[in-house]
Amino acid sequence: MKARMLLLTMALCFAGTALSFAQSPQMGTWKLNEAKSKTPAKFVKNSTVIYAADGDNVKVATDGTDSDGKPQHTEWTGKFDGKEYPLTGDPSADTRSYKMIDEHKLELTSKKSGKEVNSGRIEVSKDGKTRTLHMTATDSSGKKVSGVSMYDKQ
Repeated sequence: MKARMLLLTMALCFAGTALSFAQSPQMGTWKLNEAKSKTPAKFVKNSTVIYAADGDNVKVATDGTDSDGKPQHTEWTGKFDGKEYPLTGDPSADTRSYKMIDEHKLELTSKKSGKEVNSGRIEVSKDGKTRTLHMTATDSSGKKVSGVSMYDKQ
């Protein structure tokens, strides 16, 4: 009886986790809407961003161009808990953290060797169709630059 109850409890926990990811407005594939975006020159441009469940974590993959216009693919797997997790594919950063503010808002911070290189705020519209990223970064000359990237849900 105890084993059966334990298995049932575990199954409900897994189902609840999967359901919470499936219902999160952050999850899915997002395509950059360049016409609505305002990104400065030499700013990283992610043309596609994908949020997907990976067990009890979230996997975020981006495809786009780096500050020199060369193709760039990044991957990050972790939780939206504000803790740093490894980031691959971005030569300017080696960790990223996401912190959930509410169901529709996230804050993110990327670091290289423990030093912050960019930060931002992501907001998904109430209807779940658009995603806005307000990003601030330090360019190669040490100057702060900001941009707004608008994405459409696919």
